Amino acid sequence: MPKQRTLTIGLIILGMVIVGFFGLRTVRAIRQFHGHPPPPPFATEHVETDVNLIRDWMTVPFISKMYHVRPHVLFDSLGIPEQGNKEKSLKQLNDEYYPEDEGIVLEKIKATILANQPSQIQSLPNPSVAP
Repeated sequence: MPKQRTLTIGLIILGMVIVGFFGLRTVRAIRQFHGHPPPPPFATEHVETDVNLIRDWMTVPFISKMYHVRPHVLFDSLGIPEQGNKEKSLKQLNDEYYPEDEGIVLEKIKATILANQPSQIQSLPNPSVAP
């Protein structure tokens, strides 16, 4: 009887160790999961080219996706760190980093978008203009 009890307790402890090991691995994997990356743009996907549509309530990542210009390029042009500023609107960034120059962030973003749009977008004819 004592051998059977020792074996049972040993197997229970071994089972708890295995459950704990894989449970901790699962928790670690969930913490590191950042979701799926966005799908690649399709050739038929509309890419915005009119920078006059950019407003000061927009965020840099939103503008980056809309105009297909990498976010780090936009943050570099503003001279501000990307870390901690992804969720801030252009107005918030302007108020924080350039309080003396009203609208400077918006103008820098527009100029950077125009200078860094992919080459195939710049060469496309404007469909709203009739020949």
